[in-house]
Parts: sequence; structure tokens; C-alpha cells
Amino acid sequence: MKYRVLIEQDEDGVFVAEVPALPGCISQGGTRIEALKNIREAIQLYLESLKTHNEPIPPPIDEELVEVIV
Repeated sequence: MKYRVLIEQDEDGVFVAEVPALPGCISQGGTRIEALKNIREAIQLYLESLKTHNEPIPPPIDEELVEVIV
């Protein structure tokens, strides 16, 4: 499965990654690469927990990236 991951740098310079389709699935890292590595692990653990508790796995969100020239 593919999930959308949002990464933002906070005021302290830490990169925070979150998965909108998986509420509460958030991780962070000192670099974007580290944040991506950590969120991949968080997604795997999140999905394993859902399976363990016989809860449904949310589908990925379909989306488009639209560029607007201003």
C-alpha cells in the first residue's frame, strides 16, 4: 500500500512526518531522510497493530498534486 506522508520542519528544525489516512501515525527525525525512515517504520507498526486488534485497515487517500502559477 502507498500512503501520503506530510513532512514539515518545526520551529526547532525537527522534521515531523504524519500520515493523514492513519490518525495518530506521526514520527520525526533530524533530517527529511531520517523522518521518512522513521515514518515508514511507524506505518508498519500501525498496520500491524490494526491487524492484531482485528480492526480495518484504512485505504490510502487518492489525491492529485496541482501546481498553480501565481
